[in-house]
Formats: sequence, C-alpha cells, structure tokens
Amino acid sequence: MKSIVLSSVVTALLVFSGCSSKEPAVDNKTEEVSAPAAQEVQATATETVSSENSVVNSSTENSTEMTMTEIESKLPTVNFAFDKYNITPEMQARIDAAAELGKTDAAKSLSVKLEGNCDEWGSDEYNFALGLRRAEAVKKALVADGIDASRISMVSYGKSNPVCTEHTKACWAKNRRVNFKLLP
Repeated sequence: MKSIVLSSVVTALLVFSGCSSKEPAVDNKTEEVSAPAAQEVQATATETVSSENSVVNSSTENSTEMTMTEIESKLPTVNFAFDKYNITPEMQARIDAAAELGKTDAAKSLSVKLEGNCDEWGSDEYNFALGLRRAEAVKKALVADGIDASRISMVSYGKSNPVCTEHTKACWAKNRRVNFKLLP
C-alpha cells in the first residue's frame, strides 16, 4: 500500500512540476550549405530577384553612413504559409535584398539574429521546432547568397512573440514569420 501511495505522489509531482516558463530554443551551431543546394535556391529566384536588386542597389548606395538601427529598419520580414518552412520565390527576393544589405560596408561588421515565430496553432514544443526550422531555412538562403554563416545566429520564439493577437486568418498569417535583428 505504501508503494502505491508513494508512486502516486511521485507521479503527481512529476506531472504538476513541468516547466513553469519556457525559454526560446536557440541554435548556435553553424552549418554549411552544399553547393548543389545553394545553386538550386539561387536558380529558383533568379527572375524575381532582378527587380528587387534595383531597389536594393539604390537604397544601399548611402549605406556607409547608416547606423545599426537604420540598417535593421530596412531588413524585411519573411512570412510563411501555415505549417510551412520552405522558401518561396517571393520570400527569396526578400532574403536576397537582406543579403545585399548585409554585404554593405556598414553591415559587414554586424551579426544577424534570425527570430523564428509561429501562429497560435499547435503545441509549444511543435511551434518552437517549427520556428527554428523557419529560421534555419532563411539562414541557408542567406549563406547561399554569400553571407558568412558565422555571422548568423538563430532563435525560435514559437508562438510566444505574436505581432497580432486577433483570432483571424489574416492575423495568424502575420505571426508566421522570421524577423532579422542586428547584433554588434
């Protein structure tokens, strides 16, 4: 009888003691992108990038005088479809623009943190993993564009960092994203 009571108490303590606060999952390891994968990513977005590059070139001409805050304000947000982490040609154009900005003299000494985010659907664990996969996909695309992998760190906030809290499809779409944050 004592063993049943003791095992019940231990089980109850384990169940109720779970994680009181979740920390974002952080991946600090650097990963190289294979040459065929890099060529594949670049080939799919070549036609959409040409129009984006003209905008980036005009905006980065005076980038040597830009501060870290000004550079960060020009970095795009990369949005994803529901339950997806693959890079579409539209997203690739935004990533290419960010990579061009990252190659300027003012930004070469800075590192970037990719923040993966999700909507409110799914468990915390699933959303942390999905946010990290989204950040990793953006990292691979940046590395394919010539940004040094050692300058990039990733973090997943899962569903804990929403930009919109309404319960609508449009709002949920805004929360499925990767943000760029510059680090000195």
